[in-house]
Amino acid sequence: NEEVEEPSKKIFEKDTITLNIPEPKKASLKPYKYKLNIIYEDEDLLVIDKLAGISMHPGAGNYDNTIVNALMNLENKNFSNIGDELRPGIVHRIDKDTSGLIVVAKNDKSHHGLAEQFERHSVERVYHAFCFGIPDLASPRLKGIKGVSFEPGNVIKISTHLARHKHDRQRQSVLFEGGKHAVTRFKVLEKYGNPQAISKIECWLETGRTHQIRAHMAHLGHSLIGDETYGKRKKISNKAFTEEGFSLIKKFERQALHASLLGFIHPITKKPMKFSVEMPLDLKNLAKGLKT
Repeated sequence: NEEVEEPSKKIFEKDTITLNIPEPKKASLKPYKYKLNIIYEDEDLLVIDKLAGISMHPGAGNYDNTIVNALMNLENKNFSNIGDELRPGIVHRIDKDTSGLIVVAKNDKSHHGLAEQFERHSVERVYHAFCFGIPDLASPRLKGIKGVSFEPGNVIKISTHLARHKHDRQRQSVLFEGGKHAVTRFKVLEKYGNPQAISKIECWLETGRTHQIRAHMAHLGHSLIGDETYGKRKKISNKAFTEEGFSLIKKFERQALHASLLGFIHPITKKPMKFSVEMPLDLKNLAKGLKT
C-alpha cells in the first residue's frame, strides 16, 4: 500500500496502480516568428524551400513552432481552410527532418486544383538523398527483392504498398496486400568511398505516401544516412573514408533527404510551374566530406 513513483518497482498481486493522465494540450494557430524561405508567391499560392527541423503543422508534441504557425505570422494570413482547420493552406507535406520544396494554397480554389493534381500523381517531384551501399543493377540480391524492377537509363523502380506499422505508429511497413500503392524510381548519381560504400541518389515519386522514399530504400537494404527510424547501418570498410568522412556519416542528425524539384500546373492560370533548389549546407558538406 506504500506510494512509490519508481518505475523499476516490481508489481505484486493486490497492488493498486493510479494513473494521472494530463489534459491534452490543444494545438493552435498562434503566429510563430520564423523566416520562411519563400521562393515564389502570387495571389493564389506560394512555394517555400523548407529547412530541415521544422514540422509542417501543429500536432502531438509540437503545437506552435510549425510551418503553419509561421504562415500565420505573414502579413497576408488568408490561406485555404479545406479539411483540417489546423492545416490552412497545406496541400501536401514533407517530413520534419526533410528539407526542400512545398507548395501552399492561398484559397480554396487553388487548394482544390493542387490537391487534384497530387491525387492524380501528375505533380513532378524529385528528391536527392544519400544512402548506405551502392544499389547495383547487376546485383542478384537486388533482383531478388520483391517489388523491384529495372527500367532504361539505369533506373530502379520500387513498387509496393505502404501502411502504418502495427506496433510503431511512427513508421511505415512495406506490404504487398492492403495499405496504399506506392511507387518510387531512382538512379545512382555518385558513389563515394574507396572501396565504394555510400551513394547519392536521385528519386522520382509516382505516388507520395508518408515516408515513401525512406521506407522503400530501407526495403532495398540501402537506408538513408541519418535515418534513425528506418536506418540499418551497413558495415563500411575502415579504409573507405577519412576520419572526417566517417565522422560526418556518424553524426549526421537527420535523414539525408532533400526535395529538390517541384513541378505542377498552376491551379488558376493553368500555366506549367517548375521550381528547383540546391541542397542545403548540411548535405553539401556531407557530399564534400565523403569525397575527401
